[in-house]
Parts: sequence; structure tokens; C-alpha cells
Amino acid sequence: MSKTQQRELPAFDWDRADNKGFGSGYSDADRNRMLEMYDNTLSEVKEKEVVMGTVVGITDREILLNIGFKSDGLVPASEFRDLPDLKMGDEIEVYVENQEDPNGQLVLSRKKAKVITAWQKIQKALDDDLVIDGFVKRRTKGGLIVDIYSVEAFLPGSQIDVKPIRDFDIFVGKKMEVKVVKINYANDNVVVSHKVLIEKDLEAQRAQILNNLEKGQVLEGVIKNMTNFGVFIDLGGVDGLLHITDISWGRISHPSEVLHLDQKVNVVVLDFDEDKKRISLGMKQLQAHPWDALAEDIQVGSKVKGKIVNVADYGAFLEIQPGVEGLIHVSEMSWSQHLRNPQEFLKVGDEVEAVVLTLDRNDRKMSLGIKQLTEDPWTRPELRTKYAVGTKHKGVVRNLTNFGLFLELEEGIDGLVHVSDLSWTKKIKHPSDFIKVGDDLDVVVLELDVDNRRLALGHKQLEENPWDTFETVFAVGTIHRCTILSKNDKMATLELPYGIEGFSSLKNLSKEDGTFAEVGETLDFKVTEFSKEEKRIMLSHTKTWQEKNEPAKEAKAAKATSTKAAPAQAERGATLGDLDALAALKEQMESKN
Repeated sequence: MSKTQQRELPAFDWDRADNKGFGSGYSDADRNRMLEMYDNTLSEVKEKEVVMGTVVGITDREILLNIGFKSDGLVPASEFRDLPDLKMGDEIEVYVENQEDPNGQLVLSRKKAKVITAWQKIQKALDDDLVIDGFVKRRTKGGLIVDIYSVEAFLPGSQIDVKPIRDFDIFVGKKMEVKVVKINYANDNVVVSHKVLIEKDLEAQRAQILNNLEKGQVLEGVIKNMTNFGVFIDLGGVDGLLHITDISWGRISHPSEVLHLDQKVNVVVLDFDEDKKRISLGMKQLQAHPWDALAEDIQVGSKVKGKIVNVADYGAFLEIQPGVEGLIHVSEMSWSQHLRNPQEFLKVGDEVEAVVLTLDRNDRKMSLGIKQLTEDPWTRPELRTKYAVGTKHKGVVRNLTNFGLFLELEEGIDGLVHVSDLSWTKKIKHPSDFIKVGDDLDVVVLELDVDNRRLALGHKQLEENPWDTFETVFAVGTIHRCTILSKNDKMATLELPYGIEGFSSLKNLSKEDGTFAEVGETLDFKVTEFSKEEKRIMLSHTKTWQEKNEPAKEAKAAKATSTKAAPAQAERGATLGDLDALAALKEQMESKN
């Protein structure tokens, strides 16, 4: 620069800039205008909020973002892995953790921003009932895990579809539209549903089906669920129940025997409830009833073959063809008059032959019999000889009653043993005290009535009546050693020799020392009464010791009488008869002493 040019420059006012600091030369108006311009370039930033940031720098380790604050913020590049095409100028949501850390740096986080934004979107989806896209990541116990806005949500198996889903794996790795149905912020838990979307689409279809539904209408459906009592069929948005008894004319124990899940079937509407929207369906009604095809040559007396399909307490059902069954009552299984459990004769699956006893084609009922295939044992001519009165046999106890027991001597031949004919010596109140069902018992025939099919039997008659002998052994006045078995408020039961029982009143149990004999004691008892007809022996312990003292009492009384009579005799003189009486009395007393 030349000197001429230097001289042409305006002179600098050093006084104006002297010691007043940078910018001190501005007027107040200029300073306020500049501050306003600067403030407009910055935005108000609060901590713990999500804001928009612009990418202003990219390195291998960090991303530099401008959020309109006085300084830019750095975010680790690892938080942008889901954005491989990130470039300068892209706008990204970030979370302001700290406006200024100890190093004066603005601290931002895209990861937290994504979480907060996701939960805000999820809440909005719940509030506004929005349909959102999800991605099925994996299956879990009871359902699926679905990613929505990078948050893992639970999709229960029951909310996947309107029909039960048996294979959850087919949905893994696929996109699925869902709705948020529940949020639990305490556990960071979100529950979604895909089923509600389907139900909404099916609502109109369901209403149309119900409006056009009529009894007798034939529909096509898909089996969606199967239970012990029947199957549920999807008719296109509305479910109907096909009861197990309406699946087949034949008897089945479970629907799976003839049907399977997801099978398409034709069904007929049997009944429906418009209010409860319950529909009863039938399948067998689409086929002719098997009874209509029953052969005409099957009549009463005909022999038929079939398979046992059910056994009840009262009998068994024989299926002679699918849908045609006959009842074999337990009384028609054996000629035995004693009814037994049908399971002793038949079981489900047995193939048997039977005779038609009754047949009603209109009511579709049939009764059958098995015992009619064999001869009635009561009609055999040799029966009168084989079971003549006095013949001995062995049988099996089939039933016990209060009055006796029924003994089966052979198939179809039963006899009654009365409780009084079981024992000569013991008084049996109930046959169960003597024997139990299933035991063998030897008997003798007491009475035979072929016309009325009655046979009276006895067990004690196999031995001679011991009471003929007991009459001499236990004569009145004899003394025996007995044991007290039991006592009640009136009588005591005693065990006598030979195992027979006797009885004693309670007052006759008094002992010489003033006490009374108790159960279990063995003492001498005197027979006071014997009844052969009633088989009863009455005894007394008291009399055994009372009678020992009677001779002494009699002697004492006689001595007192003789003392009083002596003076009178002396006065009138002793006679020969008196002397003989005294001598006899003396001799009697001496012999007793």
C-alpha cells in the first residue's frame, strides 16, 4: 500500500475502543437486536424429552446431531445399526439425557428415544383402537412373541384366530396385523390380539347366517374342536355343536373314532336358540335309520349275532348291525334265579349269539336273551332224582339276606338255606356271621318244589341233633363250668361245654362275697331251665353258693325246735315215736357234721 493510499484511510477513534471490552461500542438497540437474532437460531431444549435432531456429522464411532441447541450432541454409532443408509441431513428422534455433562457436552440417546416413542405409539394404538403391523419373532409358552415398534408383545394362543391353533410355529417369521388389548407398564408387558380383527370381519357374516338359519337346513362346516361329548363345528363365523349321539346311528365312545380336526363335514340343523346363539347339529340324520333296513326275517324267536357295545348294571346292549341294538337283561343271561352282575357274563367287545325275545319295529326296541340258547335246568327229567330230599350237595354262596343265604348248586339251580338251618348250637342273627359270599357250603336237600323252582337246603342237618344228648348232659340241677361272653341290661350270655350257649339273668350273677360276675369270668353255674324245643338253657351262679348254706340253716332251725318241745314232752312224758324222731334227727345232724 502506498503512502498516498494510507493517508486516504479514515482515522481510527482509539478513545471509543479504549478499555471497554468486546462489543462495548454497540448501542443498547444494536445489542438487543443481535441477541434476538442469536436466540432465534436456538430452540428451547429440556432434559428427559424426545426431540428431532439433524445429522451433521458421521464417523465410525459416533453420529453428530444438531437439535438447535447451543452445542451439538454425539450419539454412539451402534444405536444406528438399523439405519445402514444414514446420511448427512437425515432427521432422527433422540432423547435428551443431559444438556451439559461435566465436559460441557450435550448428551443424547437414540435408543431411549425409540423406547419412549414406541410406548407412546402403543398407548395411542390402544386408545384409538388402531390396527398395527407386527412381526412374529418366536413362539413361547401359550402363544407368540410379536415385535411392535421394537417392543416385544405377547400374543396368546387363544387370540391368534377364532378357531383353535394347534401349530404355533407356522406363524414364526411372518408379519401379522394386531391390536393392542392390554398394557402393563409396571412389568413392561403388552398383550395383543389378531383374533379381534377376524371377529370383526366375521360379525356381519355371522349375523347373515343366523338370520337365514332354519331347522332342517343342511350346512357345510369345519370341525374346530373335539370333546368327549361331541364336536364344535365352524359354520363360517358361527359355531354349532354336534353331540356325540348325533354323529352316527351306531354307538361310539368318542368322536375321534369317526371324525378328525379340521375335517369338512355336512350337517343338518336340528335346533337353534336365537337369543343364546346356540345351534344343535346332526350328522346321522342325513342317513336313513338302520332300523328301516332291518331284515324282515328277524322275528321273535330268531337267533341273532352281534357285538357287545355297552354293559350296565341292569344288562348289556348287543349291536346286531350299526344303529340296531337289543338289550340283554341280566335276568336273561342265566337260568339262575339269583341276579348277578352282568360283567360276570359279558364285557364290551364280546361277540355273542342271542335269541330275540321281543321286537317293536315302530319304537325301535328289541330285547334279547342268552340263557334261551341252553336247556332250562329245571325242566330236566333227572332233576327230581338228583335233588331228592335227603341228598347231599356242595354249592357256592351267591347272596346273603337277613333270613338266609342263596346257594348255587349248578348253573341255574339255586337253593335257600334259612338262617335257622345253619347251626344246631349257635344262635346266628345274620348269615354273614357264619359265612361270606363266594364260600363253598355243604348242604342237604330239605324240600324240592320243581313247579315253583324252589329248593330248601340245610347245613346243620348234615349232623345229628345234639340237643337229644344235651338233654341228659345239661339236666336241671346239674352244675357246669361256664364263661361269661357278654352282658346287656337284662341278660348275660354264657359259653357252656361243647361250645353251646346258655343264658343267665343279671341277678343270678351275684357272687358269695356280694359282687357280681363280669364278662370274661369263668364260674360254676347251675342249670335252672332246659328247653329242647327252643334250644335254650337258663343257668344261675347264685344258686351254686346259696344251696351250700341251706343244710346248716336247716340243722340250726331243727335244734331250736327240739329245745322248745322238750319241756312240753317232759310234762306229758316222752313217747316211743318222739324218741325215734330225735334219734333220726341226731343221726342226720351227726352225718352232716
